[in-house]
Amino acid sequence: MTERKKKPSLAAKVFGAQSRMMRERLGWTMKDLEKRIPYTESMIAKVERGERVPKPPYVVAVDEALAAQGLLIEAAKLLWQDGPPEWTQEYRELQAEALSLWVYSTHILHGLLQTEDYARAVFRSVRPSLDEEGVELAVQRRLATQQLLHRKPAPRLVFVLEEAVLRKMTGGQQVWEGQLRHLMKCTELHNLQLQIMPNSRETNAGVEGPFVLLETPDHRTLGYVSGQQGSYFLADLEDVSMLSHRYGTIQSQALDPESSVAFIERLLAGDE
Repeated sequence: MTERKKKPSLAAKVFGAQSRMMRERLGWTMKDLEKRIPYTESMIAKVERGERVPKPPYVVAVDEALAAQGLLIEAAKLLWQDGPPEWTQEYRELQAEALSLWVYSTHILHGLLQTEDYARAVFRSVRPSLDEEGVELAVQRRLATQQLLHRKPAPRLVFVLEEAVLRKMTGGQQVWEGQLRHLMKCTELHNLQLQIMPNSRETNAGVEGPFVLLETPDHRTLGYVSGQQGSYFLADLEDVSMLSHRYGTIQSQALDPESSVAFIERLLAGDE
């Protein structure tokens, strides 16, 4: 990703000073902090001097390392108000470069799997409502992310979908059927694995909601969790380990890939 060449703002200087004060209060040097986060001492120094606008994964990692309890995350929101990447934009950039993605969807299909008609129906459902121009812009941005499906070198893509996601007729019968057929085509990609978590499961490790695990080009794994009022990254090794363990359990509880394809075929045929 290219860095923004922009004169440091007052917000960047304030954020840097706050993070430096929290570090020094713990009696840590920048080298001490470097040992606890996946960023270099040079990067830490530039952020603390206000010379570098940190991206969300850095902010989350430092907030957790310094036990700031979300204070730095809140302070960082001022950094991105005037143009630096928002959480969703940062995620799109990381996703485009990802070596691997492990996605767990509970109420809507992940954007990489959506047809144009389905995506349009999703954005028309957003409240407060978007105007038609806003809807079309959002749809085209979403479709652009799907270049990842055919990127070379191919990323490793794993999706676990709750059965309820497939049964929800977003956009109506015709859009729904087209979306299911598209999912069938997606399963033919050699680098993509799709599994369905059936409603009949009596135990489900995914009860806390949807999330994504993303492997970066330098082989770091980040968690990404989205909700009603925003999204956030998890960079702490313990948090990522917990999500990785949870995802493995979710996969083991879901139908295997072959049974999942058969399930979609039965849905299309009206046999489920």
